[in-house]
Amino acid sequence: GGTYPSGSVVKLIMAAAALQEKIITQNTTFLSTGGMELGDRFFKDWKVGGHGITNVNKVVAWSVNTFFYYVGGGYKDFIGLGVDRIIKYMLSFGIAQKTGVDLTGEAAGFAPSKDWKLKTKGETWYTGDTYNLSIGQGDLLVTPLQVAVWTAAVVNGGKVVQPHLVFKLEEPITHNTIPLNFSEHDVPVSAENLLIVRQGMRDCVTYGSCQLMKI
Repeated sequence: GGTYPSGSVVKLIMAAAALQEKIITQNTTFLSTGGMELGDRFFKDWKVGGHGITNVNKVVAWSVNTFFYYVGGGYKDFIGLGVDRIIKYMLSFGIAQKTGVDLTGEAAGFAPSKDWKLKTKGETWYTGDTYNLSIGQGDLLVTPLQVAVWTAAVVNGGKVVQPHLVFKLEEPITHNTIPLNFSEHDVPVSAENLLIVRQGMRDCVTYGSCQLMKI
């Protein structure tokens, strides 16, 4: 029922989208030096001094902001995904919609857009907004359950599965069972590209910023 900025877990979707749209390949590299200047603003990495030369596996392993600024909003001559394509992929992974879990009080969350910002804030959408969206900040809101669902979709090969607690219903007198149907759909990302993202997730545990999870 609670909604929050997703933070870096949205980078799984961003990496998958950038690979699928051929914005990058597994071998594309960017130099992370601690952040990027855009006009009079500085969009920083969490690591002072940056992460050096990075590719998609390394940026998932170390959650490198600069890489996702590039692939999300672009920089100089490099053309990124842009907000419209980012939102398309976020929606396909279940952001801004209820999962349909069999509990009351579920929130849908929220995905911002150019039209929404203009109508509600009276402001145009800037590249900086796309940068923030690309790392799960800004006006993006998700539920913890949505995070679990889209992470599972990356891991299971691309299926967004409706979560549930109840498997079937039983009549109290006759004990006849009533099976329940639960929905699922495929995300528009190839198995090969999802595998690349999973490799980055594994790298996060083996040598990256998730080493506390190593078993």
